This record gives sequence, C-alpha cells and structure tokens, in this order.
Amino acid sequence: MSDRIDYEKVLNPAQLKAVMTLEGPVLVIAGAGSGKTRTLVYRVARLVETGVPPESILLLTFTRKAAGEMLERAAGLADERCTRVSGGTFHSLAHRVLRQNASVLGFHSSFTVLDRADMEEVIQSLVKENQIDKDSVRFPKRGTLANILSKSANLQQSIEALMIEEYAQFVECVPHMKRLSEAYVEHKKKNQLMDYDDLIILFRQLLSENEEIRRQLNEQYQYVMVDEYQDTNAIQADIVKWLASRHRNIMVVGDDSQSIYSFRGANYKNMFDFPVLFPETRVVKLEENYRSTQPILTFTNALMAQAQEKYTKCLFTERTHGEIPRVVDTRSEPEQALFICRFVKEQMKEGRSIKDFAVLFRAAHHSFELEMELTRQGIPYVKYGGFKFMESAHIKDVLAHLRVIMNRNDTVSWGRILRLVKGVGQVKSQSIIEWLQSNKSLGQDISEWPGTKRKDKGLKSLSKVLTRISEKGVSPRQAIESAIQYYEPILKERFDDFPKRQKDLEQLITMAGRYKRLRTFVDDLILEPPTSSADIDPEERGDTLTLSTVHSAKGLEWSVVFIIWAMEGYFPSTKAYSNQEGIEEERRLMYVAATRAKDRILICYPSAESRPAWQWGDVGYRSGLSSFVRALPNDVVDYGSSISSRGSTVVHRVAPEPVKYRAARTHSSELRPGDRVAHPAFGRGVVSKLIDDEKVEVLFRDWGRKLLHLGYTSLEKI
Repeated sequence: MSDRIDYEKVLNPAQLKAVMTLEGPVLVIAGAGSGKTRTLVYRVARLVETGVPPESILLLTFTRKAAGEMLERAAGLADERCTRVSGGTFHSLAHRVLRQNASVLGFHSSFTVLDRADMEEVIQSLVKENQIDKDSVRFPKRGTLANILSKSANLQQSIEALMIEEYAQFVECVPHMKRLSEAYVEHKKKNQLMDYDDLIILFRQLLSENEEIRRQLNEQYQYVMVDEYQDTNAIQADIVKWLASRHRNIMVVGDDSQSIYSFRGANYKNMFDFPVLFPETRVVKLEENYRSTQPILTFTNALMAQAQEKYTKCLFTERTHGEIPRVVDTRSEPEQALFICRFVKEQMKEGRSIKDFAVLFRAAHHSFELEMELTRQGIPYVKYGGFKFMESAHIKDVLAHLRVIMNRNDTVSWGRILRLVKGVGQVKSQSIIEWLQSNKSLGQDISEWPGTKRKDKGLKSLSKVLTRISEKGVSPRQAIESAIQYYEPILKERFDDFPKRQKDLEQLITMAGRYKRLRTFVDDLILEPPTSSADIDPEERGDTLTLSTVHSAKGLEWSVVFIIWAMEGYFPSTKAYSNQEGIEEERRLMYVAATRAKDRILICYPSAESRPAWQWGDVGYRSGLSSFVRALPNDVVDYGSSISSRGSTVVHRVAPEPVKYRAARTHSSELRPGDRVAHPAFGRGVVSKLIDDEKVEVLFRDWGRKLLHLGYTSLEKI
C-alpha cells in the first residue's frame, strides 16, 4: 500500500487494541454508538495491509448490505483488494456451501429455498393432506404452526417442551404437531426444498460431521470476524466454533445489551459463552460513544444497571452537555399524537429538518392514532415494521414463475402459478403437478397435460412464458420482464390497487438488471429480501418523519427520538411478564430505542389510558409509566406534562450538570477498602471489599452493594 494508515491517530485506545490484535480469539464488547463498524473496517484493512490474502478473510454480518458497505469503506482506507474479502450473512455462507455439497446430505444442487410464506403454505397443505387436525377442537393457524416448527428448530428444543412453555393453549395438539413435523421434513426432502432454518442447521451438520469440509473451510478462511454476535443463536455459535476450530483466529463483536431477537432464537448468552468455547479469548471493551450526549448515556447506563445479567459497561462521551431525557405525561392517546405533531412543527420552524425526528414504539399498532393525526395535519411520514415487500402476493406470484424453471420439484410454486390460470383450482392443479412429476416433464410441457381441452388457452399461455424464461442466454432482467408481461392482465383482474403494485414489479426489473444469473437473483431475494417497496429507493421518499418499531430501528440514529406508549403492558408488553427473561429482553429493547438518539429523547406515556387492574389477569403489575423508567434515579430524567397555555411546551425542572467520567481504567491494585469512588451509572460509593485482581465490591449510596469487574466498567477514585 502506498500510504500506511496511522491507526493510533484515527482510533481510540480500545478500538486500536481490537484492530491490532490479529491472532487468536477476541471478544469485542461494543456499546451502542461506540464505533464497532469502524473497528471492523480498520481491522479488515489492517489484515490486508499485513499481507493476509483478502480471500482468506471472512466477515459475517446480519445483512449482506452491511458487509458490502464495510468492505467498500475498507477499500477506501487501504486499497481495492479489501473488496475481495468474503463478506455476507450466516445464511448466505450456508447457502453457498450447501449448493456445493448438497449431495453429501442427499439433496440436488438445484434445491429451492422456501421463504416464510412458502413455508406456511407447505405446512397448511400437509395439515389438509394428512388430516392432521381432524381430532382437534382448536388447531393452530398456519402462522402459529410455522412459528412452532421454526422456533423448535432454532432453539433445538422438542416441540412438546416448546408448546408447554409458550403455547400451552394448544398442548392437546402436541401429538398432531409431532406428526406434522415429521411430514414436513419428509416433504422437503422429497421435493428438494430447504427453509431458512434448514440452511444453518444443515450447514452446522456438514461442519460437525464432515472433517474434510471443515478442513477446507478452515483453510479457505484463515481469519473470521462476526458482527452482531449477540444476535446469533446456539446453532450459529456452533458454526463459528467449527469455522475457527483449527486456526482459532476469530473475532466476534457485539453488545449483550442490544440482544432483542429471542423470538428468532437469538441468545445473548452466546456473548458470555464465547470465552468458554475459546478459553484463550482476549476481551476488548468499546465504551466511548460517538453518537449521543452524556445525559442520554447516563440514562441508558442507569437503565441497563437494572439488568440481571450483563457485561457491565459504562458509555461515556466528549459531548458532556445536552438536554436531560424528558418523560412526558400526555394524559391521552390523542394528546400524545397532538403533542408529537406540535413539537415537530415548532422545531421545524426553528430550522430543524423533519428527517431529524423518529418516533419509536414497541409494537406496530401503537402508532395508529399518531398516523391518523399526521395525515390530518399533512405531515409526511414513512413507517417501518409492518408491510413486507417479499410477502406480498403479486411479488410472490411473479417469482414463482422463475422458481419452477430452476426446480421443477417446487410444488409450492407450481401450485401458485397454476391457480392463477382461469379454470384451474386446487384439485386440477394437484393433478397437473402429479402428471409433471410422474412423467418428469419440464414446465414448458404443461400444455401437453392430458386434461387440456381445446378451448383451454390458459395453460398454453403459461407454457409459452415458461419456455421464454427457460431459453438459453436469457438474462434475469429479460426473464422478469417476460414473467411480468404475462402476469399483468392477471394483476389488473385480481387487485384494485394494481397501479401501486405495478410500481413494485418495476422495482423487480431494476433489481434483476444488477444480476447475471437468474438463480443468484432469486436466491438473494429469498435470503435477504427488501422489507418494503419504500426501502428499495431511499431517494424517492424525500423529507419524511420516521415511524418505526424498535426492532426495525436497530442500527439507525436520529437527532431527536420520541419513545411512545412507555407504559406497563405496552413497553414492557404484557406478554413479557410470564418470565424474567422476557422482562430482561424488554429492558434491552428500551435501551436500543434510547441509544438511537443523538441529542434529545422524549419519552411519552398517556397516563389516562392506564388499564384497570382486572385487565391484567393475575399478573398483579401496576399500569402507568413503564417500570423501567420509574426505577431510574430522579436526576437521570426530567418529568413534565404536555399541557400548557400554548398546548405544546413541556414543563420540566432544571437538571444538574452531568458528571464527566474519565475513560481510564482503574485497577484493583489502585484501590483500598474505604476508598470513595464514582461510577457513571451508580453514582458515588465506597469500596467495601477487594475480591481479586479484577473484581471489587462497592457499596453505593443509592444502589447498595455491587460486584464490579474492573475489566468491564469504569470507576473514578475520588
């Protein structure tokens, strides 16, 4: 490289340690806004700079877009070789390896990947075909069935145990569910199908059972890095273990406080188990925050101080001044919506852009009243966390025509496109599929089905479009254009809002134009679909207010963040009270919401909407302001009301100046029992006991006794 990077100048001490530690296992605990992406980017650059071939570096992230952006940044810092680093998701890596080694598992390399909607359709067809629900008074709906099978697979938990724990209302269906699970596995194998869960489960199976494949991958990827490790499940943790089993050059980066996907099987405890898998692990903590003001970080530190199990860390920043987070009682839900609209409008008059604001909520339906008020007042907004682009019927219809070309055994897609043909229903489509399979016919032969009548033009038209799509040399763009041209009359007949849906199909053409191979295009859409049509082209959205579920907001940031419905039963949700793990995840969800803010947080709750005690069943928890906020020290937040003579100002008291804590670590050798210390989250205290070289017990004035690991926290000796 012509210009070497001055790492000491561009990285803080903790980031530098992570970047320069190239050999052996490393666990990076990266607090929100602490520059974890920057750390990964510079580490890629450093590896390439030291002579490591880019092809032998593997960067695993939870979206391929994230991996691509990191590698582009690394290339800009170092040289173009960084773009040759292998980057992607667990599922994309698994997909690539499984395509190459499908025969080892008894599959053809042309297997089809089922998305969630396809999975539900297969399950429902198996329920009907095998009359699995015939003896059941109330059988779960297809979405619930898919949830049970998927979560059982991801958690590696028996269906019976999972249903007793989470679906007790269907416990009498356990025998039926076991039959369904067996039928589902058999159906997938017979029809060359894999769902999302199969990709990583079978990938792990390949790694654990086949030493040669394990050796090849260890030799191919000599350095492995994993982003968002707190969001991995036990299966993915095993994959990480096997990928680095020989060279042990593995770095994982994550924040246990931001683990919010347990419903997908994610397990934040993987962060704690990593040093068990790799006993020689070096731990690096990133605590200096580059996003938020200190009052916001003091709030988030205090919030997570309540957590039962955590890597204790205290975020700090050079932005020591700022507004203390406000808790706003809006009394009613309509007033909550009005308050947000008034606040945003007033701020815009003072020169702020509408793009600086975001409203975050626990569940998608919490924003309905706000959406109506925004519409009434003519305030443009975009919402995340609801509509899914790839789950819409018109997108799935078009893609199904491509999928049958790539896998003629894909009965789900065959059923879908056949039922679009006039005069073809469930029975006739099943008969056609059976004929195709028994005669090993190609899709283009469908017009020769013996049941075809002279007047049946539908099957002939379908045969023609499948012939065009399957012609040699047809590009993905041409294939999509042919499928859409055939499908447009059907679209106009089936949907009243067909102009809007046509625009979605046009986006498919644009996307297909970026690919050379049809299979790669379709696999990419299934493995990592866009979440909505609005996500495809950000330039078209213009200036809008962002409304989002907290889950959809993870990884993003805004200057001003509203957190609405911060009430018991809403945030945390009622469902969370069934166990302590649920409450802990809700707390982490609140932490993620708060750490999206750069300058201001406004936490809103409509107190008059509190639920009567009888609506809480036997839980016995009080409604009203969220217990997460109520438990915070008084000087961490400001309390006020949205009601005033102008109808917009928030009454609040003056907050004390935040204490600025130094970043330097205190070693236990510097402390003695009786020493007075200050902690960013717990405040002032006295050292009561030295446990060992790394641990110390402190008696805090407001929090009582706390055992602190000095490698994971900051103490200032007073």
